[in-house]
Amino acid sequence: MNLFSLQGDVAVVIGATGVLGGALADGLAEAGAKVAVLGRNAERGEARVQAIQAKGGTAAFFNCDAISRCSLTEAHEQIEAKLGAPTILVNAAGGNAPQVTVTAERAFEQIQLADWQANFDLNLAGGVLLPCQEFGPAMCRRGRGSIINIASVSAHLPLSRVVTYSAAKAAVLSLSQFLAREWATKGVRVNTLTPGFFPAEQNRKLLFNEDGSPTARTKSIWGHTPMNRFGESHELIGACLFLASHQASSFVTGTDIRVDGGFLSQTI
Repeated sequence: MNLFSLQGDVAVVIGATGVLGGALADGLAEAGAKVAVLGRNAERGEARVQAIQAKGGTAAFFNCDAISRCSLTEAHEQIEAKLGAPTILVNAAGGNAPQVTVTAERAFEQIQLADWQANFDLNLAGGVLLPCQEFGPAMCRRGRGSIINIASVSAHLPLSRVVTYSAAKAAVLSLSQFLAREWATKGVRVNTLTPGFFPAEQNRKLLFNEDGSPTARTKSIWGHTPMNRFGESHELIGACLFLASHQASSFVTGTDIRVDGGFLSQTI
Protein backbone atom coordinates (compact mmCIF):
# COMPACT_ATOMS: atom_id res chain seq x y z
CA MET A 1 0.00 0.00 0.00
CA ASN A 2 1.28 3.43 -0.95
CA LEU A 3 0.52 5.57 2.09
CA PHE A 4 0.81 8.79 0.13
CA SER A 5 -1.05 7.89 -3.04
CA LEU A 6 -3.95 10.22 -3.81
CA GLN A 7 -5.27 8.21 -6.75
CA GLY A 8 -9.04 8.64 -6.88
CA ASP A 9 -9.01 11.90 -4.91
CA VAL A 10 -10.17 15.29 -6.14
CA ALA A 11 -8.22 18.13 -4.51
CA VAL A 12 -9.45 21.70 -4.44
CA VAL A 13 -6.64 24.23 -3.93
CA ILE A 14 -7.90 27.75 -3.30
CA GLY A 15 -5.13 30.24 -3.91
CA ALA A 16 -3.30 27.90 -6.29
CA THR A 17 -2.48 30.91 -8.47
CA GLY A 18 0.06 31.98 -5.82
CA VAL A 19 3.55 30.65 -5.17
CA LEU A 20 2.85 28.40 -2.19
CA GLY A 21 -0.62 27.32 -3.26
CA GLY A 22 0.72 26.55 -6.71
CA ALA A 23 3.47 24.35 -5.31
CA LEU A 24 0.92 22.44 -3.24
CA ALA A 25 -1.28 21.96 -6.31
CA ASP A 26 1.72 20.53 -8.16
CA GLY A 27 2.48 18.13 -5.32
CA LEU A 28 -1.09 16.89 -5.00
CA ALA A 29 -1.27 16.27 -8.75
CA GLU A 30 2.00 14.34 -8.75
CA ALA A 31 0.59 12.14 -5.99
CA GLY A 32 -2.32 11.24 -8.27
CA ALA A 33 -5.11 13.62 -7.31
CA LYS A 34 -7.21 15.46 -9.84
CA VAL A 35 -6.59 19.09 -8.94
CA ALA A 36 -9.03 21.98 -9.12
CA VAL A 37 -6.97 25.17 -9.34
CA LEU A 38 -9.01 28.03 -7.86
CA GLY A 39 -8.13 31.71 -7.92
CA ARG A 40 -8.94 35.09 -9.38
CA ASN A 41 -6.11 35.32 -11.90
CA ALA A 42 -7.07 33.27 -14.94
CA GLU A 43 -3.70 33.68 -16.64
CA ARG A 44 -1.79 32.28 -13.67
CA GLY A 45 -4.42 29.63 -13.09
CA GLU A 46 -4.27 28.32 -16.64
CA ALA A 47 -0.47 28.37 -16.54
CA ARG A 48 -0.56 26.22 -13.40
CA VAL A 49 -2.94 23.77 -15.06
CA GLN A 50 -0.72 23.52 -18.13
CA ALA A 51 2.33 22.86 -15.96
CA ILE A 52 0.50 20.06 -14.14
CA GLN A 53 -0.76 18.54 -17.38
CA ALA A 54 2.72 18.69 -18.90
CA LYS A 55 3.85 16.31 -16.15
CA GLY A 56 0.99 13.92 -16.82
CA GLY A 57 -1.35 15.18 -14.11
CA THR A 58 -5.02 16.11 -14.26
CA ALA A 59 -6.08 19.65 -13.43
CA ALA A 60 -8.55 22.36 -14.38
CA PHE A 61 -8.81 26.04 -13.53
CA PHE A 62 -11.93 27.55 -11.99
CA ASN A 63 -12.19 31.30 -11.56
CA CYS A 64 -13.26 31.92 -7.99
CA ASP A 65 -13.34 34.66 -5.36
CA ALA A 66 -12.99 32.92 -1.99
CA ILE A 67 -14.64 35.84 -0.19
CA SER A 68 -17.86 35.26 -2.17
CA ARG A 69 -20.03 32.31 -1.14
CA CYS A 70 -21.87 32.50 -4.48
CA SER A 71 -18.58 32.27 -6.35
CA LEU A 72 -17.53 29.27 -4.24
CA THR A 73 -20.84 27.51 -4.83
CA GLU A 74 -20.58 28.03 -8.57
CA ALA A 75 -17.01 26.71 -8.59
CA HIS A 76 -18.05 23.72 -6.47
CA GLU A 77 -20.75 22.76 -8.97
CA GLN A 78 -18.34 23.10 -11.89
CA ILE A 79 -15.70 21.00 -10.12
CA GLU A 80 -18.12 18.16 -9.43
CA ALA A 81 -19.25 18.19 -13.06
CA LYS A 82 -15.74 18.23 -14.50
CA LEU A 83 -13.51 16.39 -12.01
CA GLY A 84 -15.79 14.71 -9.48
CA ALA A 85 -16.64 15.20 -5.81
CA PRO A 86 -13.86 16.95 -3.84
CA THR A 87 -12.22 14.86 -1.11
CA ILE A 88 -9.37 17.26 -0.30
CA LEU A 89 -9.57 21.00 0.31
CA VAL A 90 -6.48 23.18 0.68
CA ASN A 91 -7.19 26.75 1.76
CA ALA A 92 -4.14 28.71 0.65
CA ALA A 93 -5.72 32.09 -0.05
CA GLY A 94 -4.48 34.96 2.09
CA GLY A 95 -1.97 37.73 2.46
CA ASN A 96 -1.18 41.01 4.16
CA ALA A 97 -2.22 44.41 2.85
CA PRO A 98 0.04 47.49 3.03
CA GLN A 99 -2.69 49.61 4.62
CA VAL A 100 -2.77 47.38 7.72
CA THR A 101 0.99 47.12 8.10
CA VAL A 102 2.48 49.09 10.97
CA THR A 103 5.30 51.31 9.72
CA ALA A 104 7.19 54.42 10.77
CA GLU A 105 4.48 56.42 9.00
CA ARG A 106 1.49 54.39 10.22
CA ALA A 107 1.11 53.55 13.90
CA PHE A 108 -1.12 50.75 15.16
CA GLU A 109 -3.79 53.21 16.29
CA GLN A 110 -4.02 54.62 12.76
CA ILE A 111 -5.19 51.36 11.20
CA GLN A 112 -8.70 51.88 9.87
CA LEU A 113 -11.45 49.45 10.87
CA ALA A 114 -12.50 48.91 7.24
CA ASP A 115 -8.95 47.92 6.28
CA TRP A 116 -8.66 45.67 9.34
CA GLN A 117 -11.94 43.95 8.42
CA ALA A 118 -10.91 43.55 4.77
CA ASN A 119 -7.73 41.76 5.85
CA PHE A 120 -9.72 39.47 8.14
CA ASP A 121 -12.15 38.80 5.29
CA LEU A 122 -9.26 37.70 3.09
CA ASN A 123 -7.40 35.54 5.61
CA LEU A 124 -10.21 34.20 7.77
CA ALA A 125 -13.51 34.44 5.89
CA GLY A 126 -12.03 33.66 2.47
CA GLY A 127 -9.13 31.70 3.92
CA VAL A 128 -11.19 29.23 5.97
CA LEU A 129 -14.78 30.10 6.90
CA LEU A 130 -16.57 30.34 3.55
CA PRO A 131 -14.67 27.54 1.74
CA CYS A 132 -15.24 25.19 4.68
CA GLN A 133 -18.93 26.11 4.78
CA GLU A 134 -19.17 25.34 1.07
CA PHE A 135 -17.11 22.15 0.74
CA GLY A 136 -17.14 20.74 4.28
CA PRO A 137 -20.81 19.65 4.56
CA ALA A 138 -20.65 17.78 1.22
CA MET A 139 -17.55 15.92 2.46
CA CYS A 140 -19.38 15.08 5.69
CA ARG A 141 -22.35 13.68 3.78
CA ARG A 142 -20.00 11.43 1.81
CA GLY A 143 -18.01 10.50 4.92
CA ARG A 144 -14.61 11.34 3.47
CA GLY A 145 -12.51 14.48 3.44
CA SER A 146 -9.28 16.18 4.43
CA ILE A 147 -9.19 19.93 4.88
CA ILE A 148 -5.84 21.69 5.18
CA ASN A 149 -5.85 25.33 6.22
CA ILE A 150 -2.69 27.37 5.77
CA ALA A 151 -1.73 29.21 8.94
CA SER A 152 1.51 31.11 9.69
CA VAL A 153 4.24 31.27 12.30
CA SER A 154 2.83 34.71 13.08
CA ALA A 155 -0.29 32.98 14.41
CA HIS A 156 1.85 31.54 17.22
CA LEU A 157 4.21 34.48 17.80
CA PRO A 158 2.78 37.78 16.51
CA LEU A 159 5.36 39.43 14.27
CA SER A 160 6.23 43.09 14.21
CA ARG A 161 4.41 45.23 11.66
CA VAL A 162 1.87 42.63 10.47
CA VAL A 163 -0.46 42.75 13.47
CA THR A 164 -3.68 42.28 11.47
CA TYR A 165 -2.31 39.32 9.54
CA SER A 166 -1.04 37.72 12.76
CA ALA A 167 -4.41 38.11 14.46
CA ALA A 168 -6.28 36.68 11.47
CA LYS A 169 -3.97 33.67 11.21
CA ALA A 170 -4.35 33.01 14.95
CA ALA A 171 -8.08 32.86 14.30
CA VAL A 172 -7.41 30.37 11.49
CA LEU A 173 -5.83 28.01 14.03
CA SER A 174 -8.77 28.35 16.40
CA LEU A 175 -11.45 27.87 13.75
CA SER A 176 -9.61 24.86 12.33
CA GLN A 177 -9.58 23.15 15.73
CA PHE A 178 -13.28 23.87 16.15
CA LEU A 179 -14.08 22.27 12.79
CA ALA A 180 -11.82 19.31 13.54
CA ARG A 181 -13.88 18.58 16.62
CA GLU A 182 -17.22 19.12 14.88
CA TRP A 183 -16.51 16.86 11.90
CA ALA A 184 -14.28 14.21 13.50
CA THR A 185 -16.99 11.53 13.54
CA LYS A 186 -18.13 12.33 10.00
CA GLY A 187 -15.01 11.19 8.19
CA VAL A 188 -13.63 14.69 7.67
CA ARG A 189 -10.28 15.68 9.14
CA VAL A 190 -9.27 19.34 9.55
CA ASN A 191 -5.66 20.35 10.15
CA THR A 192 -3.42 23.34 9.65
CA LEU A 193 -0.09 23.68 7.92
CA THR A 194 2.12 26.46 9.27
CA PRO A 195 4.83 27.73 6.93
CA GLY A 196 7.76 29.69 8.22
CA PHE A 197 9.27 32.30 5.93
CA PHE A 198 8.92 31.57 2.24
CA PRO A 199 9.68 34.45 -0.15
CA ALA A 200 6.72 35.28 -2.38
CA GLU A 201 5.59 38.25 -4.41
CA GLN A 202 3.73 39.85 -1.53
CA ASN A 203 6.72 40.00 0.82
CA ARG A 204 9.72 40.15 -1.53
CA LYS A 205 10.15 43.93 -1.17
CA LEU A 206 10.31 43.54 2.61
CA LEU A 207 12.93 40.80 2.36
CA PHE A 208 15.28 41.93 -0.41
CA ASN A 209 16.70 45.23 -1.57
CA GLU A 210 16.53 46.24 -5.23
CA ASP A 211 20.04 44.88 -5.78
CA GLY A 212 19.01 41.49 -4.40
CA SER A 213 20.81 41.82 -1.09
CA PRO A 214 18.93 40.85 2.10
CA THR A 215 17.19 43.59 4.06
CA ALA A 216 17.64 44.10 7.77
CA ARG A 217 14.34 42.24 8.28
CA THR A 218 15.67 39.24 6.36
CA LYS A 219 18.83 39.17 8.48
CA SER A 220 16.65 39.24 11.58
CA ILE A 221 14.52 36.35 10.28
CA TRP A 222 17.55 34.24 9.41
CA GLY A 223 19.02 34.97 12.81
CA HIS A 224 15.85 33.64 14.42
CA THR A 225 15.68 30.56 12.17
CA PRO A 226 18.00 27.72 13.25
CA MET A 227 18.39 26.59 9.62
CA ASN A 228 19.53 30.15 8.81
CA ARG A 229 17.63 30.42 5.54
CA PHE A 230 14.21 30.84 3.95
CA GLY A 231 12.09 27.87 2.97
CA GLU A 232 11.50 26.87 -0.62
CA SER A 233 7.95 26.29 -1.82
CA HIS A 234 8.51 22.61 -2.66
CA GLU A 235 9.45 21.98 0.99
CA LEU A 236 5.78 22.35 1.98
CA ILE A 237 4.62 19.52 -0.26
CA GLY A 238 5.60 16.58 1.95
CA ALA A 239 3.65 17.81 4.97
CA CYS A 240 0.67 18.63 2.76
CA LEU A 241 0.64 15.14 1.24
CA PHE A 242 0.78 13.60 4.70
CA LEU A 243 -2.25 15.56 5.86
CA ALA A 244 -4.11 15.02 2.59
CA SER A 245 -3.61 11.26 2.51
CA HIS A 246 -6.51 9.30 3.97
CA GLN A 247 -4.09 6.41 4.61
CA ALA A 248 -1.08 8.21 6.07
CA SER A 249 -2.94 10.52 8.47
CA SER A 250 -6.24 8.74 9.09
CA PHE A 251 -6.05 9.42 12.87
CA VAL A 252 -4.73 12.97 12.58
CA THR A 253 -7.12 15.87 13.03
CA GLY A 254 -7.05 19.19 14.86
CA THR A 255 -3.28 19.39 14.65
CA ASP A 256 -0.82 21.92 13.24
CA ILE A 257 2.27 20.90 11.31
CA ARG A 258 5.03 23.51 11.24
CA VAL A 259 7.39 23.77 8.30
CA ASP A 260 9.48 26.66 9.55
CA GLY A 261 13.14 25.66 9.71
CA GLY A 262 12.89 25.72 13.50
CA PHE A 263 11.66 29.33 13.72
CA LEU A 264 9.13 28.63 16.48
CA SER A 265 11.69 26.63 18.45
CA GLN A 266 14.13 29.52 18.74
CA THR A 267 14.18 31.68 21.86
CA ILE A 268 17.51 33.39 22.54
